[in-house]
Amino acid sequence: MSTTTLLHSGAVIDGTGSAPQLNTSVLIEGEKIVAVGTEADALAQSHKDVQKIDVSGLTVMPGLIDAHTHVTLGEPASNDELFHHREPATAALIAAHNVKKILQAGVTSILDVDGIFNIGPALRDAINAGITEGPSMKSGTFALMTAVGGTAGRMIPDHGTAGYAEVVHNRDEMVRVVRRQIKDGADIIKIHVTGVIPARSGEIQVWTRDELKTVCDTAHDLGIPVTAHCRGDQATLDAVLAGVDIIWHASFLGDRALEAIIDKKTAVGPVFTFLANLAEYGAKVGATASVQSTFAGELEHTGARLRQAYDAGVPLLCGSESGFSITPYGNWHAREMEVFVQHMGLTPLQAISCATYTNAHAIQQFGQVGIIAPGAQADILVLDGHPEKDVAVLGNKSSFRHLFKKGRAITLAEVPERSLLRGERIEPWSAQLLKWDLIHQK
Repeated sequence: MSTTTLLHSGAVIDGTGSAPQLNTSVLIEGEKIVAVGTEADALAQSHKDVQKIDVSGLTVMPGLIDAHTHVTLGEPASNDELFHHREPATAALIAAHNVKKILQAGVTSILDVDGIFNIGPALRDAINAGITEGPSMKSGTFALMTAVGGTAGRMIPDHGTAGYAEVVHNRDEMVRVVRRQIKDGADIIKIHVTGVIPARSGEIQVWTRDELKTVCDTAHDLGIPVTAHCRGDQATLDAVLAGVDIIWHASFLGDRALEAIIDKKTAVGPVFTFLANLAEYGAKVGATASVQSTFAGELEHTGARLRQAYDAGVPLLCGSESGFSITPYGNWHAREMEVFVQHMGLTPLQAISCATYTNAHAIQQFGQVGIIAPGAQADILVLDGHPEKDVAVLGNKSSFRHLFKKGRAITLAEVPERSLLRGERIEPWSAQLLKWDLIHQK
């Protein structure tokens, strides 16, 4: 028997960018929102058993959608940890633990863009089956790479899989692997269009446009969208023209790539949170100056270009890159909205819309989630605060009062911390070289 709940007389932010609707009620029946406003109050009176929750003085808004997570990585502090200190069974158990933290952060849906050991689709199915609790989830599997590699340099093998990567060599293999990933449960295909090699600074393009088109055509024939990691102007241009559906990062855009994005209205998720955290807070957790400077200038340059795209109607997605030591689970899922406001000049309501209504594009449920409207899925966050004035309040879980996922009330409680497994983290013998002069200098 479905439950009927009336959220009575709150300030409703519907997710579309519109101003809050004051003293407005929302009626939930089963998994859906059935009415908003005076109609919600009238319908509630016709129901015998209605749970009425007084939300006067509180904000009612869609649950957040995080369009870029890495649920299975386990918060590594380095590629060495990620590629050499993970084991399939324990990685799956840890992911099931960590996904609860994401839900408690007010995130009711996620896109897990890639991961290790093909855990993502299994975790998605476990959440859907009620085996573990977490946000509704769409998932990729391994990120596609050429033998040149991705962001882990020489840790990417010449063939096969390692960490979150799967290497493909030619068009026949691209077709075969894309089809197999879809058979294995992938909701999206992700390509690392750019990568790092030791002899070059920054990331270079490691796929041709024709190769990208092979992947896109194969996935699209089976109804699956393609996303692409692109740091570089030409890489972004080639990905857009090849038919990629979502561009991640889109760093250092030039005129031609920007024009192509605008022309095709290709969605972009800049995933600034990792960069912003590293630049602004990295020193607090021991990040070196060289690491902090890795993405120097990217945020400001790319932010200004993407503001042009946004103003031209390009969907701008919010993603946290959660899954690394700089972006641990349950902590920074609202940070991208702050960056959009601070560095791109969006209003708080525009940023909220990116993280809710627009982000539904990423999980292929546009118009069904991320909005407070009749017929939409009842993913709802109720909080004490005014995110339309300051989106930073959405990062403060102590302000949350109620959370609903598919109409079901989620108990708000901190997820207990766990102990580290032996070998899960790198344990260096020292933080620096033990030189004779260090001991004997006067």
